[in-house]
Amino acid sequence: MTASTSGVVLSDLPEPVACPPLALAGPPVPPAHRIFFYSSGEWEEFIKEWALGLEETYVQVKRLGGSGDEGIDVAGFKSEQQLEGPWDCFQGKHYADPIGPSDAWPEILKVFLHVVASDYVMPDTYRFLAPKGCSTTLNRLLSKPSKLRTKFLEAVADGHSLVKGIDAEILGRVRGLAQETDFSLFRSVELHEALDTHKKTPHHIARFGGVHLPTPSAFSEPPDEFGEHEATFISELRKVYAESCTDDLSDASALGAHPTFGAHFKRQRYSFYAAESVRMDARDAVPDGTFERLQNDVYDGVIETAAAQHDSGMTRLTAVLEHSTVVDLSSHPLVSWAAPQARRGICHQLANDERLTWTPKEQS
Repeated sequence: MTASTSGVVLSDLPEPVACPPLALAGPPVPPAHRIFFYSSGEWEEFIKEWALGLEETYVQVKRLGGSGDEGIDVAGFKSEQQLEGPWDCFQGKHYADPIGPSDAWPEILKVFLHVVASDYVMPDTYRFLAPKGCSTTLNRLLSKPSKLRTKFLEAVADGHSLVKGIDAEILGRVRGLAQETDFSLFRSVELHEALDTHKKTPHHIARFGGVHLPTPSAFSEPPDEFGEHEATFISELRKVYAESCTDDLSDASALGAHPTFGAHFKRQRYSFYAAESVRMDARDAVPDGTFERLQNDVYDGVIETAAAQHDSGMTRLTAVLEHSTVVDLSSHPLVSWAAPQARRGICHQLANDERLTWTPKEQS
């Protein structure tokens, strides 16, 4: 038996399990297939994310599914009045087979019952979402609103099991409301349509991977006016330039015209705004915190270079900027956006956040 310095007997440890090479792991599972393995709760969460990609402008999208959900899995509210104002209802059915009329009638009935009970107003639209979609019969009915209404009224006729236990007076009000309602509000969403819309949301990459990362915006020229958010990183550059220059560098607007440092300063501002452009694109394309993790990865990759001994602030700055372009970011979802210009700009963002500095005697 061999003992380690920590006192653990090495021969008692389990044999390490060899991981298969990546090539043996098989192809990635397409989103449409992954969804089939979701729980009902996961499906409702997907629907909530999907609703955020719709063209409608919602004040809030809220998941309400579960016990006592009153026939609402996810709601998209169009006003602060929420269920008492204009809204859309999204009903998820995570079934092994396509949903048919017998699945739809109880859900439609719930809507009328709760509207009659004044629990909420009639939604503007009511959409069924199911991984296997709707059956041919239900899809045909949904395509013919007047026939859908007729079939629903037949399903809630006296004596049918669907309406067993419902008070006759309430059932009469349900029928009356149904006869007055335009049944075109009831629709279905095909899975491929839902996935196409979901791709527009920041949640798609986190849920299914980065293969659908959109093309980032083209980097734009920095504005002529200096923003307050640039103050710290420009101050850091000014300290670097001051090490070998006796000129008055207090006016940042004049730095771009400086005979020695002007071109360098312009490049650094351009890099900074390249990183800012990625930050703004990431805000709309990926979940919160994704860009900040990219910043952290760059920081972890350059901090040892920044902390090493350097002859001057300029040599430290140059070494860090150069090293940032070769930091391994292959595991990060934003790697395709992390062009060299943006990576150098992230270093200036880190300086702006006082996580990097170029001229101290000792780098913390």
